[in-house]
Amino acid sequence: MKIKPGELRLYAVTDRAWAHDADGVMDQVRAAIKGGATFVQLREKELDPRSFLSEARWIVELCHRLGVRCVINDNVDVALLSGADGVHVGQEDMACEKARAMLGPGRIIGVSAHNVEEARAAEAAGADYLGSGAAFPTDTKDVRGHFVTPEGFRAITGAVSIPVVAIGGITKENLPQLAGCGLAGAAVVSALFAQPDVEAAARELLPLCEAL
Repeated sequence: MKIKPGELRLYAVTDRAWAHDADGVMDQVRAAIKGGATFVQLREKELDPRSFLSEARWIVELCHRLGVRCVINDNVDVALLSGADGVHVGQEDMACEKARAMLGPGRIIGVSAHNVEEARAAEAAGADYLGSGAAFPTDTKDVRGHFVTPEGFRAITGAVSIPVVAIGGITKENLPQLAGCGLAGAAVVSALFAQPDVEAAARELLPLCEAL
């Protein structure tokens, strides 16, 4: 599936650390979209499958009602059953080829890629977009050995024809450092969802993403 122009510009990745329950996640996603988030990834690493699916159905319905597409992190079954637009998988998650076989040609598959080799392999396997990083140090995930410099981003975006979003430690202060790297957008977690006013944070981030 081709990604629409600008659709990945401000890519919001949820994190329950600042929401505590499903209602909180929904409130934060709603605020992020109202503020300008253009794409949502629902990420739940600790929920049991039934709770994850229940939450996913609500979040997917909310995103679709507000005109934004939603993918599920690393769970093709939940993506299928919730009606999500697709899935995002990492290098240690389900292989892109298997995810594509399960999801069919019509849904979105995003793949994490840390270098040109991984990027080219993901595109060849049928990925629709890449999440590349970490761009900066982050408390959200252990990124040792996976930093991507601006030169690295330029190499990755120049090596593939699918969109690439940067992820990892991105804030409104450091986001301008990624300008000119050929990126389709930036994926953010704490820069949105750890903020006291999620909607206002999105409004600040969107023009910075548009300047990439």
